Formats: sequence, structure tokens, C-alpha cells
Amino acid sequence: MRARGSLLARSLLAAVLAGAAVALVTPAFAQVPPPAPQASTQPQQPSPAPLWFSQGRPVPEARQAVDALAGVAAEGLDPRDYDADALRQAVSQAASGAVLAPDAAARLDAALTAAMERMLADVHAGRVNPRAVHANFTPQTDRPFDAATWLRDGVAQHRLPDAIRQAAPSFPLYGTLRQALARYREIAKQPVWSQPLPALPAAKLAPGQSWRGTAALAARLVALADLPAGTQVPARYEGALVAGVKAFQSRHGLQPDGVIGKATLAQLDAPIASRVRQIELTMERMRWTPLDGPRMIVVNVPEFMLRAYEVRDGKLDIKLEMKVIVGKALDTRTPLFSEDMRYIEFSPYWNVPPSIAKRETIPRLRSDPGYFNQQGLEFVTGDGKAVTTLSEENLDAVLNGRMRIRQRPGPMNALGDIKFMFPNNENIYLHHTPTPQLFKRDRRDFSHGCIRVESPVALAQFVMQDMPEWTEARIREAMAGGKSKTVRLQQPLPVVLAYGTVIARADGRVSFLPDIYGHDKMLDNALRQRTGRATQPALARARGSTS
Repeated sequence: MRARGSLLARSLLAAVLAGAAVALVTPAFAQVPPPAPQASTQPQQPSPAPLWFSQGRPVPEARQAVDALAGVAAEGLDPRDYDADALRQAVSQAASGAVLAPDAAARLDAALTAAMERMLADVHAGRVNPRAVHANFTPQTDRPFDAATWLRDGVAQHRLPDAIRQAAPSFPLYGTLRQALARYREIAKQPVWSQPLPALPAAKLAPGQSWRGTAALAARLVALADLPAGTQVPARYEGALVAGVKAFQSRHGLQPDGVIGKATLAQLDAPIASRVRQIELTMERMRWTPLDGPRMIVVNVPEFMLRAYEVRDGKLDIKLEMKVIVGKALDTRTPLFSEDMRYIEFSPYWNVPPSIAKRETIPRLRSDPGYFNQQGLEFVTGDGKAVTTLSEENLDAVLNGRMRIRQRPGPMNALGDIKFMFPNNENIYLHHTPTPQLFKRDRRDFSHGCIRVESPVALAQFVMQDMPEWTEARIREAMAGGKSKTVRLQQPLPVVLAYGTVIARADGRVSFLPDIYGHDKMLDNALRQRTGRATQPALARARGSTS
């Protein structure tokens, strides 16, 4: 539908421009009879009232509309997708030249309306089906947003600019991303990226060492606000320059140790145009990621972070923030979707998924039978009976689907001592872990797809805040009880597994994260294929998370 709509808008525009040009030169154009209409058995639908023209002249809202189309780059969109230049030219000609004939005015009105409706729909809910880029969120066509009505109401109420702004996502991150986009486009104009940084004197540059690139490095760090303007550049790589590099590293998913190695140098040399594109892609994701609930838990997968939000009096309040461990980038990626959390399991059993049992658990048990008791494993029959005897017969029964393996509650349980359930087709959930030392890593994609949380007690308190009988002491007691217990929540709580490689904060600090699953690259390709324009340079690839 999008491609067809674009072709229709372009065809209308071509007809309008041709007709308008003739009308401006030859007023008799309005008197040329149109082709005779073909007979139709369908009843004629009344033409909608014009939005942008009155008596052959554009109304003030027409200028606002073409200005909005020309300015959609501020939203991370491309004005060429909406014929912005041609429409602006046509409206300008109609305002300054001869009065447009009724049919020419109607064609231009229809073309501008089609472009505006498409732009509003794109700003509101994105340009691609999220399910086509590995994000199982509701596509635009299934959402209750009527761009045509939204547009007509904005024009009728003489508040078109406000209506356009309000069509965009209201989540605060979208606004800070918009500001970051403008800022990085300005940064891109500075000459400090015209040449790559000089080669390092060795494999790594440590504080205190000499390097001929200190001045160029300082200029880049100042442009990026990682180093205060006016900082005196030291002769060696030391002092404020090292502090600036640490700030840069912390914003780019790198270990902030101040050592410039291959990965840090690659990020310092990344074209600013690639950062601009990364922001645009994150804004696109924001349009179809459901982040509008009054209370919610959001996991940002490439950031390895979980945040719990509340919205009060129209303001977003981050109640909780913690590190998480997500699925391995190589083969067990955490899927992206949104579901409601409905219950919590304390001291849970871990039902080993058949794929893990076949690929990992059974080979381990055959090579190391002691692993069975050490890990507290047992077999479960089809009727739910637990079998604690390890045998080849039982292993074969698991492979044949007649039994399954589960791990009993206890200190070795892979889920830790609590599991947060939001039922879904992917069998993904939040849980604690018996290996909390992994939270100290900068890059944390170690799981089979589920999300391990750093602070399960704090998360349980947030989840159960409307259940006052569940105090912190009671939560801890249930976690340590060693007996599985399920507690249903009084109110479902939305959980969103999201993917954003740019975080823009209200203080102006912008973090760029590695595209660990390649989702940004996929989205970039989908957007470029949709436009049909020549492929531009792709995003610079992140090269790891260590200095």
C-alpha cells in the first residue's frame, strides 16, 4: 500500500505541476474540457472538501504543510519520500501566480493531502512492518491511528504544527533523540573528521605515552562534549585527555579504562554520518515500540539494562534501573516483543528446554554422570511424576519426547531463586542467576535467550508494590525457601523487550551502543529498499566492547 500510495502521489503531483504551469501561462487552461468520464456502475462518492485551497489560492495552512514536509529531516525522515521540494514549489507558484483552475487546485490539494497523511502515519508509527525486522510488535496497519482525520482536525482547528508534533511518539527518549539528531548533524559539519587520527605508536596507547595525534584527538573530544572547550592539549596522552577518552568510552559501550586500543580507535574514527544514521534508526524503532503504559518494565537488549517506569501527572519517573544478561548474539538471541507479566515464581523449578537438553545437558550427563546429582536434576514423566534415577533409558525417553529434564530449586538452579513470568510463545522470562559475577562484564550476552536480572528483590518490590503484604522480608524468605511457590499479580504489568542502540539523555549526553544482533543493519536495509534509492554507506560496525 505504501509503494502504491507513493506512486499515486507522484502521479498526481506530475499532473498538478503540468496543469499549474499551463494555467499560469495560459488562463484559458481552465476552459479546456476534461476527457469524457467512462461509464461506471459504482455510485459516485462526493469529493472531500479541499484542505489547502480557497478560490484557487492556497490557505496559510498549505504553507505550514509544505514547510512541515520540507522539515521532516528533524524527525529522522527524508523529505524526498514526500515530494517535499516539488510540493513546496507548486504551492509557491499557486500563491504568487495566476489563480489556479478548480481542477488544478483539486489535484494539488489531493497530492499535498496524500503526502501529509503519509508523513503523519510515518511519524506516528514508522515506515516498516516491525515484524519484518525481527521485532514482534504490532505493525502500523493494525494500530488505531487515522492520519486523514488527524490531519483534517489539525487544519480545521488551525493548529496544524501542533498536530504534527503530537503525532510523534510522546515517550521522552524520542524528544531527546530528536535533539541529539540536530546536534550531531551540526557536529558532522566540523572539519575535525576530515582526516583519520594518526596511527597509534603501538597496539595500544596507554596514559603517559607520547602520540602525535593528541591535538586531533582533543579537537574531536571537544566537538563531542567529552572534553571541555578550551582545554589545553598536553604534550603526552595524559591528564584531561585521558579523562575525555574515558567519557567517550563509557558512551560507546567500551571499557572506560582510558587505554586507546583497536576498538576505541575505530569508534573515535567512525564517521559522524554513521552516528546520525544510528540516531535515525533508533527514532524509527521508537515509533513502533510500545512504551506508552502508565507502569512498565523495559529491557533494552543492546544496552544490557532494565528500567522500571511509572508515569505520574504526565511525567516519566524511572523507579528502578539494573544490569541484565541477554541472549548470546551468535545463536540464542533474545527476541523483541511486549507481553504482560502475570505471576512470579519463587524458588522455581527450571524445566530444561528440549533444545538445550539435546544439545547440552544430555551429552554432559553421558560424559559426566555426577553432574546429575550435583546440579539437582530429575526427570519428569508425561503425567508429572518425578524420577530421580539417571539411566540411558531415561535419557532416551527425553530425546524421544516421553520425558523432560528439570532442575530442582536450590543454589545451583539456573534460574536462581525467582522467576518473573510474562507468558509468551518464545518461552522467555526474567529471572535471577547463580552466577552474579557475570554482571561485572561490560558486554553481557551470555544467556540462552531469557533475561537474567541483577537485583531481583528490588524488581519484585516494584512488581508487587500494590500487594503490601509482600514485604521485602517476605520476598527474601520466599526466594530462600527452597519450595516452589507461584504468586499471581493483582494487575498485569507490561514488559517490553526493546532494541535501541542510541540513548540520549536530558542533559545532552548521548550513548552509542554496539549493534550486537545486527538489527540496525537490517532496519537500515529495509528502509533503503523501501525508498528504492541507491544504497548509501552502511553504518560503521561496532568492533567489540573492550578497549
